Amino acid sequence: MSLIIPKGYVPKLVPELMEQAIFFIKEEFQQSLTEELNLRRVTAPLFVLKGTGVNDDLNGVERPVTFPIKSMNERNAEVVHSLAKWKRMKLAAYNIPAGYGIYTDMNAIRADEDLDNLHSLYVDQWDWERTLAPEDRNLDYLCDVVEGIYECLKDVEREVYYEYPHIRPILPDRITFIQSEDLLNEYPTLSSKERETEIVKKYGAVFVIGIGGELSNGEYHDGRAPDYDDWSTETSPGYYGLNGDILVWNPVLDQAFELSSMGIRVDKSALLKQLAIRGCEERRELAFHKALLNGELPLSIGGGLGQSRLCMYLLRCAHIGEVQTSIWPDEMIRACADAGIVLR
Repeated sequence: MSLIIPKGYVPKLVPELMEQAIFFIKEEFQQSLTEELNLRRVTAPLFVLKGTGVNDDLNGVERPVTFPIKSMNERNAEVVHSLAKWKRMKLAAYNIPAGYGIYTDMNAIRADEDLDNLHSLYVDQWDWERTLAPEDRNLDYLCDVVEGIYECLKDVEREVYYEYPHIRPILPDRITFIQSEDLLNEYPTLSSKERETEIVKKYGAVFVIGIGGELSNGEYHDGRAPDYDDWSTETSPGYYGLNGDILVWNPVLDQAFELSSMGIRVDKSALLKQLAIRGCEERRELAFHKALLNGELPLSIGGGLGQSRLCMYLLRCAHIGEVQTSIWPDEMIRACADAGIVLR
């Protein structure tokens, strides 16, 4: 069991106020996000058909929850891991113009997750996707969108402070950008997670650019599937990738804390390149990949931002189970209860 018990931890809110605060944060943030990114809400699926290529395979090793459909000759469906590819198909179906997009409440089950303070079997996030003009498919545009999302985070943190004055704002005025390769060069003896901890401790809020491609040491900063984010594009000498993670410093757990993963999505050339790099070129025959290669899907940028993660961070909770209902090992429940951490 991997569990952090902060010394002297005391919840900022009693359980009944926690419920109100969770609702407040979710309402405030999604309103701010829709206005900042020109998004409209759509309804998301909980599961998709297996074998279509629509489900997100994350790092390529996580097993989706699968079940047979009686009324469809036992054809298998999969509970979604995320909606990275499904959203892009919806942009095409709704013919949404460049600069506008969609968002949805995504709920998922990740049965292979290692349970700890931050990770749950149950995943809830705002999944968003926006149509991209060809001239905006570049790193500067990605960073502009990140800055807009960061302003939304600061806005809701400020609103939480107005409602609960004892929870003081801690986000810095600006978010810092750094390439994963530059981060490796700055901390060459540390692991990727240790590098994140050091850089986020230093700046408070960081967007790590370029996650999924191989670094100069032959390793990966973190895993990414080959068929949604573009992590192989060379944008300037020594700089690779049009995706990244928003990380903030968590003072309760004393570590870097990921709030969002996002990026500019693959175009035809990036998809072919990344499928070859990962050795899974057979995916070109799947429905989603065929549509992309045939020019039937728009260029896009998108990502996900954890709802429970955001609530946990803004309410200074020690465990994600304080803001969502899931299943936890008995040993974890007992250890948390002894420390005053009430899991739902």
